Amino acid sequence: MPDIFLLLQSSPTALIIFVLIIGLMVGSFLNVVIHRLPIMLERSWQYEYQSYFHPEQAQATAPYNLVKPDSQCPKCGHKIRAWENIPLLSWLLLRGKCSQCGTPISARYPMVELLTGLLSAWMAWHWGFGWPLLAALLFTWLLVAMTFIDLDKMLLPDQLTLPLLWLGLLASTQSLFVGPMDAIIGAVAGYLSLWSVYWGFKLLTGKEGMGHGDFKLLAALGAWLGWQYLPMVILASSFVGAIIGILVLSIQGKDKGQAIPFGPYLAIAGLLTLLYGEPIADIYWQWILS
Repeated sequence: MPDIFLLLQSSPTALIIFVLIIGLMVGSFLNVVIHRLPIMLERSWQYEYQSYFHPEQAQATAPYNLVKPDSQCPKCGHKIRAWENIPLLSWLLLRGKCSQCGTPISARYPMVELLTGLLSAWMAWHWGFGWPLLAALLFTWLLVAMTFIDLDKMLLPDQLTLPLLWLGLLASTQSLFVGPMDAIIGAVAGYLSLWSVYWGFKLLTGKEGMGHGDFKLLAALGAWLGWQYLPMVILASSFVGAIIGILVLSIQGKDKGQAIPFGPYLAIAGLLTLLYGEPIADIYWQWILS
């Protein structure tokens, strides 16, 4: 075993610091995913539509993906140099502004980096060195990306929810968190539970109460956590979502019929359940039975 792995295995502090740094770097990449993936999907949908209905108007565009074009200032076009792309530090050194034109850089970029880093370190502290930690990190990073995309666009892309589902089922083959049977039933039950709520609400009101991405996200959470924890995840996410949603709509002065994203609350509930499912479940069932 390489020396670095021996160090990380023998020293919890070294492991947490190492994973924190990795998490900060992953957070920087997640900022790219959060910004670009919805644009990539929109362009792909537009091109497919044009190709099918108006093939004479369909034109290939310049490459736009998670790698190209290089990151640049949206106002002056200044290409971000390597030293300007160091997680957290670059934003602080630049004082939150473009080095060329002084355009403010959103504080959300370092916030996503810091959040990803801290959550990653939390996972390292909780799970320690081993395969469960690697799986939990992938779980966390995908949820962070989905949370901010859903907040921005009211969208949970299949490109993120489906890999999360398959990774959960794959992890179950080694019983990292749950066994294969619990994972498969959890995936099916997670999808069908919100699918049933969606159609029941639509038949009663004629409106759509949630998006199909929410079904897939809960199916993925069911694959990771098992069917036993789904009632707790649904209850916790619904309660927190209702409280925060009402507060946000009241503060912003919007109509209470305004749609709010449900994905972030599912992600929070799923993350906490992965870490502390058993004690939370004990409290949950005591409350239910009482």
